[in-house]
Amino acid sequence: MSRADVEIAGSGLAELTCAWLLAARGHRVRLRSRPDEGRRTLLLGASTQALLRSLWGIAEPAELDLGTHALTHRRARWGATTAAPRRVQPAVVVDGARLAARLRDRLAAHHPDTVAEEPGGGRPPRWTVTAASHPDDHWTAGRRRLLAGEAALAPGQDDTTARLDCTDLAWLHLTPLGDGNALLQAMIPGPAAHPENLLGRLLAASDLAPRLLCAPTAAVSLSAAPRLHRVPATAPTADTPGRLLVGAGAIRYDPLSGTGTAQALRTAVLATAVIHAEATGTSPQALCAHYAARLRTAFRAHLDTCARLYPQAFPSPAWHHEIDACR
Repeated sequence: MSRADVEIAGSGLAELTCAWLLAARGHRVRLRSRPDEGRRTLLLGASTQALLRSLWGIAEPAELDLGTHALTHRRARWGATTAAPRRVQPAVVVDGARLAARLRDRLAAHHPDTVAEEPGGGRPPRWTVTAASHPDDHWTAGRRRLLAGEAALAPGQDDTTARLDCTDLAWLHLTPLGDGNALLQAMIPGPAAHPENLLGRLLAASDLAPRLLCAPTAAVSLSAAPRLHRVPATAPTADTPGRLLVGAGAIRYDPLSGTGTAQALRTAVLATAVIHAEATGTSPQALCAHYAARLRTAFRAHLDTCARLYPQAFPSPAWHHEIDACR
């Protein structure tokens, strides 16, 4: 087997995991980081944690020293149902930027000879792996937005239970952060001119309002509709390296699924398999076609799930476009 020269253009979880897996297989990896995007809250369920530890050879989460906050239960009220049973659902809240930094340190410690922090001369890469892509290059299933802001929990509130609630217009999710605050998120069927005002109104109309001292005073509005890159893989030529998109640059799930991080890690596994197989003599064109087909299959299955779930909660005309976009 020949060794592939691979440039990893980015330092998100998917890119770093691909770098780790490739380096472990003896490929030459060059890591080109993106600027730190600052704190980003991730909620990792038990299965995602297990996948992350398996891929990175981590016996216990404490090895990464992330200062995580553990959640033990979840209450969910979906649609017109009045019951919100408390179910055992272990998860941890982590700072995604801090997690990425710890994984990068682990990568450098275990593979100092195969990972360079910046490309510095030598032969051009055979492949480039990145999560960076242009929004216009995606198929996007809808136009919904995720509003997000932090606020203080009311005194005496349980900070080990995540909560999902619905109003006529949106679903809301409350995630305790372990420091007396909580992250409040709300999915709406389209753009919002004043995210913090709308988030406050949605909170007031939900059963989550008594859980917080007040509504978030600041909020962001993020594009959150599922999306798939039109060409997530291109084979190398004599003049240009092949390109493999991973993470949200390749495929993005609706946040309701709770499996976005796990799917990002799976794209890293697939990208690693493509590069490793090409180094053993398999056709890069066939491998890229297989990579794209696997992502299309996953995307279609995810949209089918969204098309089943959203009509149960939102019969209002405001959601018709979003539901139709998933069919």
